[in-house]
Amino acid sequence: MQAGTDIEVNSWLELQAALFDHSWDPSLNRFRSSYVYRGSWNKSYDLSTSITRIGPEYEKLETHILRNFRKYAHGMAAQSDMIWNWLALAQHHGLPTRLLDWTYSPYVALHFATQNLEKYDEDAAVWCVNYVKSTEYLPNALKKAIDEEGSNVFTPEVLAPVSPSFKSLSSFHKDDYVIFLEPPSLDARIMQQYALFSMMSDVKAELSQWLQQRPELYFRVIIPAKLKWEIRDKLDQANITERVLFPGLAGLSQWLKRHYTHT
Repeated sequence: MQAGTDIEVNSWLELQAALFDHSWDPSLNRFRSSYVYRGSWNKSYDLSTSITRIGPEYEKLETHILRNFRKYAHGMAAQSDMIWNWLALAQHHGLPTRLLDWTYSPYVALHFATQNLEKYDEDAAVWCVNYVKSTEYLPNALKKAIDEEGSNVFTPEVLAPVSPSFKSLSSFHKDDYVIFLEPPSLDARIMQQYALFSMMSDVKAELSQWLQQRPELYFRVIIPAKLKWEIRDKLDQANITERVLFPGLAGLSQWLKRHYTHT
């Protein structure tokens, strides 16, 4: 596997190899992947965030949107008043933010690449990013914080003492960088999806462009449209479904609707 490349697969077995062949960790003598995954039903989609889609000068609106979310959501407060807890809560409930959803599970990423039956005529993709190696690009203060924690990702509790605000996040140095942030367990969905977020140091920075300049950090697995049904059926058999990933009646209904849909 060559980093920074697109791996086109044509079978379920080729897909497994593409997603798992990089997961051996010789230092542990175990299969422990250093990658996180994001599935997209269209291979042409980049890694732009939801806040970029609210209109021009979105970067000036970020703090106002989150401030008002905190104001009106006070009765359903985050676990603490740290901005990173609020940001995770806002993303989880659909507010436009600079966060992107990722998962430690390749199969969860495949679910999101194949969940939309109306898009089965389009090639999909799974983005695979080496979150461990990405820490090499962190500013020293942030690198020190997670090294002392013995981790490769941040939690709000680890990030807040060294960087308590958007402004401080972008003040360490002029070069953009990415942070991977594990959210608090807001509900069962976060846990079931094995989820975490990415966050760029500048709201205007775009992760896919940043990665293209650092090809050693990522690759993409391209899934042809003709393979989607096989993947979908095998994920269902493996219990990777809306019923599991979105616990509750809405997820149950989504699963049943798709399960009984015939083409």
